[in-house]
Amino acid sequence: MYPALNRCPVCKSELTVTRLHCQSCDTVLEGRFTSGPFVNLSAPQLEFVITFVRCEGKINRVEEELGLSYPTIRNRLHEVIRALGFEPGKEDTPDVTDEKRRIVLEDLDGGKISAEEAMRLLRGEESEK
Repeated sequence: MYPALNRCPVCKSELTVTRLHCQSCDTVLEGRFTSGPFVNLSAPQLEFVITFVRCEGKINRVEEELGLSYPTIRNRLHEVIRALGFEPGKEDTPDVTDEKRRIVLEDLDGGKISAEEAMRLLRGEESEK
């Protein structure tokens, strides 16, 4: 079997699945069916996702299995995240200005705050003082 197309070969618009067929019992279903978010992934991206899941998301295991470096694995993961319609790291970025970051690092360097306190502040959490 060939993989299902998700884009029209003529105009590149998204295709809608309207018919499903069971080869075992010859049942046919007609209607409009969604394909899910992974339909937008290329074959290599889908293979990467399968490997990533099989390795339980452990990048060092993915590195070993694919024989690729950590930066390459991260880049491929970011490509998949973007293909799924998300921006990598967007939710992880706290609203910490460059000035606040500089002050926190100076306070850490000067011994005014602990490493744990600095991490909390750099994550955008409030100080425990």
